[in-house]
Amino acid sequence: MSIIETGATLHAAHRDNHTHRDVSGGWLRPAVFGAMDGLVSNLALMTGVAGGAVSQQTIVITGLAGLAAGAFSMAAGEYTSVASQRELVQAELDVERRELRKHPVDEMEELAALYVARGVEPPLAREVAMQLSRDPEQALEIHAREELGIDPDDLPSPTVAAVSSFGSFALGALLPVLPYLLGASSLWPAVLLALVGLFACGALVARVTARSWWYSGLRQLVLGGAAAAVTYGLGALLGLAL
Repeated sequence: MSIIETGATLHAAHRDNHTHRDVSGGWLRPAVFGAMDGLVSNLALMTGVAGGAVSQQTIVITGLAGLAAGAFSMAAGEYTSVASQRELVQAELDVERRELRKHPVDEMEELAALYVARGVEPPLAREVAMQLSRDPEQALEIHAREELGIDPDDLPSPTVAAVSSFGSFALGALLPVLPYLLGASSLWPAVLLALVGLFACGALVARVTARSWWYSGLRQLVLGGAAAAVTYGLGALLGLAL
């Protein structure tokens, strides 16, 4: 085992070995889960209808209707959810902004107390809080991070959330319908393509988890396949009963 002797070498070794995965998932996680949601829900919908021994045209119309309805529902839900969250954050930022304007000394002492609670010596904590509080916008950003756990400059966009949800869901929901649109006359090509898509989505999710790609892909394939099988059985029972 080699011994690190110089500070520069130690710094380089630490830099090269002290890396972390993106635990938030970035854009990949919501995109993959949106596509997976569309894939599972539309596959289950189509197999449920197919279980009732309906015509090919009915299955295709059901799949396209499920794609459109699900994508618009996801987009509307995401837009409303993110917009509401953003409005709540803006309201809390307005409260904090007013407090900084009306009671600057109290807010500075509050920030110093936060640093003291984290182990900083009281005189140093008060000096840091005093320097940070000189700029009102910087003070607002620091208080928002420390008290609310948010970044005022990095709030989510409702429009981006809605568009990305619509696109990812529609892409996933399209897979089970695609074989029919390309000329398939039975359910099996749609099921096989959907299962391949489920495995691929699960494998991509493994990029933001500690699981291996094959385990994650196989797990999603089994869960999605089970959902399709159950709904097919329900459709067959309803088809016999009606």
